[in-house]
Amino acid sequence: MTTRSRGRRLAASVALAGGAIATALLPTTPAHAAYGPDQPVYVQLVSNDGNATPLARLEGTLAFDSGNTKYRYSLTLCWQSAYPAPSFRVIVNGTTTNYPTSTGTTTKSGCQVTTVYNNEVNFGSTVRNVRFDVTGGWFGTNGQYQMRTKSSSTYDNPYN
Repeated sequence: MTTRSRGRRLAASVALAGGAIATALLPTTPAHAAYGPDQPVYVQLVSNDGNATPLARLEGTLAFDSGNTKYRYSLTLCWQSAYPAPSFRVIVNGTTTNYPTSTGTTTKSGCQVTTVYNNEVNFGSTVRNVRFDVTGGWFGTNGQYQMRTKSSSTYDNPYN
């Protein structure tokens, strides 16, 4: 019996040592950047013809990753009275424009259509800040078609 138990102990020791060596030699996976806290996003676009007709409302959240190259947003664009449907764009670092792609629709009170935008963007280089520009048009009281764009605040990346 002693021979058998020594053999089992030896086999167990060899297996443990082999596992430890294999673990030590495996490449470690790189650490993933973590996202910071969500920042609230809100832009209410109204006509500027003296009537202040609500045209569109963009709202939701934005967060930056600690690696400085990605950001994510979860937004809804409420189509109020704009004609045609309103749109928005994402301005990164004050110069690069991204046109978001819708991920669906939902319903919200006071909205003809509410379009959902959820995305994680790997910008590929340092993201210093992000801004959202909402555009919508309308027919004024004189029948003239007008259009305007309103910008959100500029959201600074807290990691740089």
